[in-house]
Formats: sequence, C-alpha cells, structure tokens
Amino acid sequence: MKARQVGSESAREAADRRSIYTSHFNEQALKGRKVGEVSIFDTTLRDGEQTPGVALSMQEKLRIAELLDELGVHVVEAGFPATSEGEREAIKAIAALGLDTEVCGLARSNTADIDAALSCGVDYVHTFIATSDIHLEHKLKMTREQVMERAVAAIEYAKDHGVRVEFSCEDATRTDISFLKEMHIAVQDAGVDVINVPDTVGVISPEAMEMLIGELLTVTKVPISVHCHDDLGLAVANTITAIRAGAKQAHVCVNGLGERAGNAALEEVAMDLLAFYGVEPLVMSKIGGTCKAVSRITGYPIPNNKAIVGNNAFAHESGIHVHGVMGHASTYEAFGPELVGMSRAIVMGKHSGAHSVRDKLKELRLDISEEHIPEIVSRIKELAESGKQVDDAELTALADHIASRGDREQRVKLKEFAVFTGKGITPTATVTIEIDGESNTVSQVGVGPVDASLRALRAAVDENLVLEEYRLSAITGGSDSLAEVTVLLRDSNGTGRLYVGKGIGSDIVQTSVDATVEAINRQYSMIEKGVSE
Repeated sequence: MKARQVGSESAREAADRRSIYTSHFNEQALKGRKVGEVSIFDTTLRDGEQTPGVALSMQEKLRIAELLDELGVHVVEAGFPATSEGEREAIKAIAALGLDTEVCGLARSNTADIDAALSCGVDYVHTFIATSDIHLEHKLKMTREQVMERAVAAIEYAKDHGVRVEFSCEDATRTDISFLKEMHIAVQDAGVDVINVPDTVGVISPEAMEMLIGELLTVTKVPISVHCHDDLGLAVANTITAIRAGAKQAHVCVNGLGERAGNAALEEVAMDLLAFYGVEPLVMSKIGGTCKAVSRITGYPIPNNKAIVGNNAFAHESGIHVHGVMGHASTYEAFGPELVGMSRAIVMGKHSGAHSVRDKLKELRLDISEEHIPEIVSRIKELAESGKQVDDAELTALADHIASRGDREQRVKLKEFAVFTGKGITPTATVTIEIDGESNTVSQVGVGPVDASLRALRAAVDENLVLEEYRLSAITGGSDSLAEVTVLLRDSNGTGRLYVGKGIGSDIVQTSVDATVEAINRQYSMIEKGVSE
C-alpha cells in the first residue's frame, strides 16, 4: 500500500477537511517542505515483543500480523528467526498468510542467521551489525574493517537468494560519521535495498538527527530508514525530523512498545505525518481499533493519557472545555477522534459544569427538568471530591433518582451520623435527626454497620417503623461503583402502609441511611396529606 499525500489543496485546506486543527504556524514553518511517500516498517512482532513482560503465542502473532496488514503497514518485521524453533514456526506461518504487506525476518550479519530467515519463506531480510566504537570495543571485539567485511558479505549472500535486503548500522547515532558514511557506501555497492539508521539507545536530539540524515544523504542513494528508541522521550520527534530531512521509511511499534522505554509509536508517527505534511501512510480509521487489540493481546495496557489512542485522548471534563467542544471540536481538540477510529467522551467529574451535565444527559436521552440540574452537578462534584468518576450508567441512575424525588419537602433531616465498627467492636451507630426543627440523638447497636444505622434511625423517628425489605446493588461492576439501595419501611401500628426510599452513593452505609431517611420523609408527607388515615 502506497502512502497517500494530499494533492493540489493547501495543507491548511486539507487539514480542515479532515477535521485536523493544528497551529497555523506549522504551515508557515513547513512551507515548501514536502516529504513525499513514507513507508511504515512495523516491528511490533520483533522489537515490540522484546518489551519486558510481553511474550506472544503463535496465534497471537498471526492475529497481530493480520491487523497490521489491514492497517496498511508496508513491512511487518515478523521476528528474529535465529532465536528459536518456535520463533521460526511463527514467522513461517505469518509468511504463509499471503498478506499484502512484506514479511521481514531479522538476521545478524552471518550466513546462519540469514539461512534461518530464508527458511521461513520471508521476502525481506533485515540484517545488522554494530558500528559504534563503544560496541566494537566492548561487545564485538572487532575492528571497523572486520565489521564492514562481514556486513558486505551478509548482504551479498542474502541478495544472491533473491530477497529484499535492509541493513542497519546498530548504534548508528554514536558511530563516527566518517565510518558511518563508509559503511553506507560499502553496503550500497553490495546491493542493499534500504539502509536503516538506528538510534539504538535513544540518545540523539532532533536537531542532530536532521544534521545526521542530511550528511548521510550526501553518499546514500538508496532509501534511508530510521529506527528510534524513546529513552529520552524523543523517538517520535526524531522519526519525524528524519523524514523531514529525507528519510523514506519509519520503523515503529504499535503503542510505542519495544526495548526499555520503547520505540517510536506507530499511531503517533502516522498522525503527525498526516497533520503536518498531508501524508497518509496508513488506513487512519483503523488505528484506534488496532492499538486496542494489540494492547489486549500483549496484556500491555495503553496509558489513559497516551496520545492518539489513550482513554483520555478525547475525554473532556472541564465545563469550559465541554462547552467549547460541543460548539466546535477545534476549540479543545487537535483533530476529530473519528479520524483514527476513536470516540469523544464527556466525563463527569469535579470540573464538570451545568453545560457538561446538560449535554451528557441529552446524549443519554434523559429528559431531566432544568430545575434538577444544579443538584445533579452538586452530587457529581461531591462524588468526584472523594476520587469517584461517575460513568454513564451511574449518571443515569443518579439523575433519575433526583428527578423522581421531585421537590418533596424534607421534614425529616439527618443532621449528624457516625458509625463505629471493626474487628472485636460491636457495630454502633449514632444519629441526630431533626423533625420540624426539633432534634433527637439516638445510638443503637446492630449485627453490622448498616443494621446499626437503620436501627438508630427508626429509634430516633418512630419505633413502629419496621424494615420490611432492604435491597443493595452496584450500578456497574467496578469496586468503586455507585451503590443503589432501596428500603421498604412498614408502619406496624395500625395502617400497615409501606413507604419506599432509594439512595445512590459511593458509601454503602451512608447510602443506606439516605434511602431510609427518604422513606421516612415519604411517611411524613403522606401523613401530612391525610393519606395514611
């Protein structure tokens, strides 16, 4: 699949059409600087699997390879065949899938590794050898001449077997520039198809990367690729800088997986290329789904604040931000979430305002009277202060509860409440209830904190009230889910009438008390209306 670049329209016009809202200074700074086609070389199955804690089965590797193919990556580095028989079997299986993407195997610069790759049926071999003095002295124990000789021999051997060959000078960004140029010339003469420039330890700056690629292009006639690590947080920046300087291929990993701090993230590189240069190297709408699938398969979670695909990437809580985004996405988003297969989320929390709540209720198709909005906002903020984020199901229950309660006068008010419990301690609750301005404080014990609390409430208000039924449920499945409590009180003195109360909150005991107080208020309301007589 070829990279797609916007044609006659300006970068600004193209960006607006695609719901991309980047700074106008980008267009001024990048005017006239086109990058042409860019190939995406994905190494999730090789470098990505070297992420500590990630180990993929054959079926998992096959599934990721299929996802990458659907995404439109140009090369999939399926693994390092020389490492094990299991690795070779997995690479063979990927090569046999008949993918549109080229399937590549990694090999050191020796015939045994190359034979292992060839035996897997790959059509692309990526061979490498270290070239920095650090590696020559401390790892390889070889001279520059020996390294060059081995690299050339390996490339010639692989080319003789009819495969496409990419070569890397490992630790290129710490290699002497004169020797690095000599290596590039030598491997070109050997017939290499692509030369990769790895920032193996993630130690180069974007400015230095631009200078390095520019220097190498004075002697390099085949396409240059870059492989950047994120040890200093610059993998994506260095990748984009290298491409701007003339590199034609980017090594990436889904979700930024890889050794140590990881590799340049596929999703970030792809989005940056589209946003700043109008180059669309992948099927952008499949990015979100692919990243989430790879996260599930590898067991490596995507950080909530991860750019492009994190749960918070398009989540808005602040009332000011929500109001702006609902007016036009450009106010607080760099691009529309649908562009990368993601969706926008309006989050209910301590910074939510009336606009946010009103819009969210509308989205949930809840017809809530305007008079109830302030109380709903207040309850959300109250819950958020305790660290609770209210999800859609919980907001629905909370809003329904407040709306259904209406404006009933609260004759019975809970002024104070405390419960003491623990191992070796008899659960004891103390409540202070105010009824029509008069206070009454009562303490009771029970078999648990809820039982003690409800006993204290009934004793403070009316000894004839009997707890007929108590129901507790979590609105969602999380351990921090809001609890929904329903109590049914019966007047055991004469009428036998039932009074229902409901409470919703994060604390089970407090919510049970709130539900009981509501049921008691229903009793007083009915007495006042003469219903219970």
